[in-house]
Amino acid sequence: MTSTQDQDKAGSDRTLGGDSGSQTGSIVISVDAMGGDRGPAAVVAGIDASRHKNPEISFLLHGPRDELEKLVAKKRGLAERCRIIDAPGVVSMTDKPSQVMRHGKDTSMWSALESVRDGEATVAVSCGNTGALMALSMIRLRKLPGVNRPAIAILWPSRNPQGFNVMLDVGADIKADAQDLLQYALMGASYARNGLELGRPRVGLLNVGTEEHKGRAELKEANELIAQHADAGNFDFVGFVEGGDIPGDRCDVIVTDGFTGNVALKTGEGTASLIGDLLREAFAYSMASRLASLLALTSLRRLQKRIDPRRVNGGVFLGLNGTVVKSHGSADATGVSAAVKLAFELAKSGFSDRLAARVASAAELAQDIAEKAAQQKDADPDGADDDAGPGETTGTAEEKDASAR
Repeated sequence: MTSTQDQDKAGSDRTLGGDSGSQTGSIVISVDAMGGDRGPAAVVAGIDASRHKNPEISFLLHGPRDELEKLVAKKRGLAERCRIIDAPGVVSMTDKPSQVMRHGKDTSMWSALESVRDGEATVAVSCGNTGALMALSMIRLRKLPGVNRPAIAILWPSRNPQGFNVMLDVGADIKADAQDLLQYALMGASYARNGLELGRPRVGLLNVGTEEHKGRAELKEANELIAQHADAGNFDFVGFVEGGDIPGDRCDVIVTDGFTGNVALKTGEGTASLIGDLLREAFAYSMASRLASLLALTSLRRLQKRIDPRRVNGGVFLGLNGTVVKSHGSADATGVSAAVKLAFELAKSGFSDRLAARVASAAELAQDIAEKAAQQKDADPDGADDDAGPGETTGTAEEKDASAR
């Protein structure tokens, strides 16, 4: 982590505005320009591409002012939709989260999150250090009431009609107990409703097999908890799913712990890259194969776009008082633009407020279930019919209204 001076907090830098009506958009995205493997040039190119595609977006761009002004000036018209906030410090990929939390107040990452905290932007986007970004997000934005562990959710190309499945957690925390997995299911279902426009998503719990007797104890407990909350959570629970179902059409949301999810994500990205390399090698083998590649060029480009990890770039931090999109550290302009697009769609849908309402309703429901179970245990010491089955709980009018979100 490098820094040279205290961060400029001038009020004129913290809001978009000016004489030009085109200078402000309806959705303001806070972007950390530093920390990615390709440097700020790729980030500026990415937000410029997003600006051309979407006239409703404006940006707060955080980083060293002198460096960013030169890059923005090269993109005609971008300065009218972008305000640079001076933040000379940079969080590197090798910085420890604890170090950043103690000494990172002048960094671009801290500044980008602060804009969301202060209400100046709706969503923050960063290509930087994942551990540091999650740690700072938890400190500056705070966790939603009732959330023990935030999660990172990603979109995975699938055979479903919507083209993608939601998977979480993919690396926010390597551990997750049964209650954490329940919260992931509720948050993932909310994300699928708002991000994929699915009225009643199907949720699956990742395991080594679909049989109920398989898996660790916390998975079996989570299987029962998620089933109990399915009706109140406005989703369908399909039970255990396997790795082959991640890109399949059996469910829309895959729930797992961060260790397993991250391994699956990196494996998927590596496999997609390998397929692309093998196809290029095969079509370059001979003159006949080169001719065949020209004849199939349109289909090959469509396939490349479908499996290109850059075009589904962006993991969403769920469970915070604000929305944060984590772009891949090696993202180029295409990847950054995809992350900004996702941030815009979530901001426009009011996702953060809806997720907060969902989590609050789930916390109340979980408490009601626990109290009901305790009452039944007191009334029936022998333990008969202790557990309420799926769908047997009832909610308040507010809970039923929240479940529609």
